[in-house]
Amino acid sequence: MNDQLIEPLTYDFSGVTFVSGAPPIAQEAGLTEADVRSFSVRLDSFRQEMFADRRLFESGGVIPEDSQPLDAAFWGLPERMLGPDRAILDQILSAADRMADEVDRVVVLGIGGSYMGAQAMYQACCHPYHNELPRDKRSGRPRMYFEGNNVDSDSVASLLELLSGVEKAGGVEGSWGIIVISKSGETLETAVAFRLFLEALQKSCDGDVQMIKRRVIVVTGADSRLRKMAEALGCFDIFPVFDGVGGRFSVLSPVGLLPAAVLGLDVVSLLKGAVAMNDRFRGSSPEDNPVLNYVSVGRLMEVRRRASIRVLSIWGKSLESLGLWYDQLLGESLGKNGQGATPLTVVNTRDLHSRGQQHQEGRRDKLITNLVVRHTSRAPVEVKKLNLNQDNLNELAGKTIKDIMMAAVAGTNKAYFDDYRPAATIEIARVDESALGQLFQMFMLATVVEGYLIGVNPYGQPGVEAYKRNMNEFLRK
Repeated sequence: MNDQLIEPLTYDFSGVTFVSGAPPIAQEAGLTEADVRSFSVRLDSFRQEMFADRRLFESGGVIPEDSQPLDAAFWGLPERMLGPDRAILDQILSAADRMADEVDRVVVLGIGGSYMGAQAMYQACCHPYHNELPRDKRSGRPRMYFEGNNVDSDSVASLLELLSGVEKAGGVEGSWGIIVISKSGETLETAVAFRLFLEALQKSCDGDVQMIKRRVIVVTGADSRLRKMAEALGCFDIFPVFDGVGGRFSVLSPVGLLPAAVLGLDVVSLLKGAVAMNDRFRGSSPEDNPVLNYVSVGRLMEVRRRASIRVLSIWGKSLESLGLWYDQLLGESLGKNGQGATPLTVVNTRDLHSRGQQHQEGRRDKLITNLVVRHTSRAPVEVKKLNLNQDNLNELAGKTIKDIMMAAVAGTNKAYFDDYRPAATIEIARVDESALGQLFQMFMLATVVEGYLIGVNPYGQPGVEAYKRNMNEFLRK
């Protein structure tokens, strides 16, 4: 992909700034543009601190105890995968093509950051009914399922039953494989799932050791239990979870790139989109920097207007899993020491009929950020005239579903603005790999900047470890 073809996302916070002379409720609800721009200038010191931390990590310098973990390596991943580690990217593409040629179904086992980014790309860039399509309509790429992210017995049993049933088809269409992703190999949900699905795969392959080696691909840490297990199996492909890259920041590493490549997605465009966002973060002035402006609006709304709930309002179904990925990123990174906004993903217009009433007339504790897509991926569906017009919709003949969606966006934002409900907007040209790369990188950079700002380490998740310890204690008593 040519860099010049990257269409940059935009961040518009005018829906958070209300006109001067408005009633007191408006002044109490929103911000001024000057507020946001000047706060972004203040944030430049944290941007410089991030530059320094990245240099420290990449130079191999000593990381102070109070800065650990310092998972700053995520920032340089896009350039790294397209440059010094291009050989690893090529190995990923080769392994993905081999898996796609040999099987018709792939089960991705992982939890949290080990699957959420991959699922976001699957939902965003594949056909909405990818798994329902015949193989030739999927460009010969496998169906994909996500497990090992919960301990739901019925869900696991049902997928195992499905896989057992398709084996009767024989050949490629009756074959399946596993991608298992875990940095430590010790997360119980994924480890147990791997044991169960590996046993089923061994039966499916009639114990053919060579076949099993080809149909299990592992992404894990350098000295993990999972790596030891993969080596004992003799797996053909074992990819690294890079040092200095935490799970929720790993989407642009082999963790996310491998499943995306198996699906046939353009991972180079994904990485180039992230590089473009890195360049904007580095090179834009603080006042016009989308990352810094995004952090400024969120933080100012939280401390000045008590808007502690951040609603990512997604206009279209294909980006819902991206929103869930962001929920984890924001929640695990900033939810520490009694701090951190509460993330909430909604999908419109669907959720206007569930959460919309509360957002429009409920407590003023929310900042809404719309995520809007300018162009559809397929030709827009048009409303036609019918002889039956009891629904009075013939007057909409010639309008498309996209027209209706954009009218809903405009109408909802006007309703928010008229009642002084702050709503900013991120707009992307279309849902594709380049746009996803920009979004992933923008959200990760913004989350780290805000962590530095509020004085919490955005890396690590000590609170999550508590439930793991307790669960293991109860199980092993």
